[in-house]
Amino acid sequence: MADVQRFTVFGHPIGHSLSPRLHALFAARCGIALEYTATDAPPERFREIVRAFFDGGGRGANVTLPGKRLAFELADVHTLAARRAGVANVLTRLHDGSLEAHNTDGAGLIRDLRERHRIRLDDRRVLLLGAGGAARAAAFALLDAGVRELVLANRTPERARSLADALAQAGRVKLSGWNALDGCDTFDLIVDATSAGVLGVAMPLPRSLVGDATIACDLAYGEAALPFLDWARNAGAAQTIDGLGMLVETAADSFEHWHGLRPDADAALLHLREGEAQPRR
Repeated sequence: MADVQRFTVFGHPIGHSLSPRLHALFAARCGIALEYTATDAPPERFREIVRAFFDGGGRGANVTLPGKRLAFELADVHTLAARRAGVANVLTRLHDGSLEAHNTDGAGLIRDLRERHRIRLDDRRVLLLGAGGAARAAAFALLDAGVRELVLANRTPERARSLADALAQAGRVKLSGWNALDGCDTFDLIVDATSAGVLGVAMPLPRSLVGDATIACDLAYGEAALPFLDWARNAGAAQTIDGLGMLVETAADSFEHWHGLRPDADAALLHLREGEAQPRR
């Protein structure tokens, strides 16, 4: 009997991750035997922990905060999606023993918005909050999807400027200082790609950003998404979307990357939503 393939998700903290549940569900429905765990990997020990996992026979890993940049730097080879984003949320041990970095964040976001929520992205004016790894993947994907204007805002202006330079589309990409957001016109779509909700940090935003047709999307899910989405609802947003659908899509992409089979993302999302709806004891 062949050894069961081993996978994990690296992050810090990691106890909240739904990835083990998702991949177990995907595997059961696709008839694949695997082991998928969650591994705490603080930044100062990330390389050591990741190397130990793959040296011990690990086949693949997802990566969440704060290790996506470290994962990219650790890898031997990089897919185009990883190179564009400059970060990786998927690591794979290849047949020759090298470590491949891949990124599914951008594709997962666009698929969730377009296919699940039927949101039109072409010719839209979009505000992207944040300039970290998730924001970089989202920015490239949104531009590829045809948005008319992408405004970048980050508490550290230098990081937003660096992202704008990497995007290299001066006609479509603009910068806004955090304090200058109060003077911006309303947006068709506002995407929160910051870690404020995860870290429990207040992120005051002016209500003037939101019009009666504005859609607000947080890349986080669960309690981490609530502060931004509550702000958007109170400001009058037409629709609010958390990051659970994106998570499922990115997980499905990584599963397909490893196994060559595309799992049913909609069924998995329904399973997770039904779990959220159950009373907590």
